[in-house]
Amino acid sequence: MADRRLQVFHTVARLLSFTKAADTLHMTQPAVTFQVKQLEEQFNTRLFDRTHNRISLTEAGMVVYEYSERIISLYVEMSNRVGEMTGDLRGHLLIGASTTIAEYMLPRVLGDFKMKYPDVQVRLHVGNTDKIVHMIEDNSIDLGLVEGLVTNKSLATLKCCMDSMIVIAHPDHALGSHESVTAQELLDYPFVSREEGSGTREVTMEYLHQVGVDTNDLHITMELGSPEAVKGAVEGGLGVAVVSEATVLKELALGTLLARPLNPPLARPYSFVYQKQKFRSLVMDEFLEFAKDRCSRDMLSVPVRRES
Repeated sequence: MADRRLQVFHTVARLLSFTKAADTLHMTQPAVTFQVKQLEEQFNTRLFDRTHNRISLTEAGMVVYEYSERIISLYVEMSNRVGEMTGDLRGHLLIGASTTIAEYMLPRVLGDFKMKYPDVQVRLHVGNTDKIVHMIEDNSIDLGLVEGLVTNKSLATLKCCMDSMIVIAHPDHALGSHESVTAQELLDYPFVSREEGSGTREVTMEYLHQVGVDTNDLHITMELGSPEAVKGAVEGGLGVAVVSEATVLKELALGTLLARPLNPPLARPYSFVYQKQKFRSLVMDEFLEFAKDRCSRDMLSVPVRRES
């Protein structure tokens, strides 16, 4: 953008944080402060009130923010129109993804997208589903990809693909003699769970509720913050877990875990999430189509391996 100061101001005003703005813009905090100070000198007025380590927009700051929103939106729209005419796709895209998706699906998608569109700069933020949804809500990122339910009606969701959920256990576990595992049978063993706010946990608990199992009866022995941690605990014989099949293909091939399908089966959608009212850039539209095609192709579930 021609006036970098306006872009920096807009980011600080949107996030109400110099620190978060610096992280978003790949700048140091002093550099962000300097850009805002220059803009304040240009207008000869303060744009932010700074009290008790918190900032807020002054009356003049609110006016500048309102116009900066319109200016930046028009700039993006102009870039998109020119890009459509020339076939030249360039720009920035801030993406957030829940942990499972970020670790097991997106690296391939982002790598291929970068090869096709080398002039597009993509930044990825990783967190559980709750965190990614909050980042969409406060405009910290442009687009989220999550595996949990999204209830905020101001956000749009677009299904990417379906993901099969399975039960995993140590190779010597008693479940090795089972064809499948019912929800009721999960109550018979120590259970390794993801943390609160995880899409995997949310989907699992909703499934149990729907089939008539009281989730309070689950013998949860561990709550862990990543798929890798869950797999490690199960490999160590500390319990069984419900995970995405895509996360354990390597362990199943190596024989360090066994897997059984749930009965009835459980599948969940991977969904894109974005602000309904926010202008969708050409870069974002192109990534949506590209990622949806790749997700549908790559994440089609393979049959659960049943070797013990």
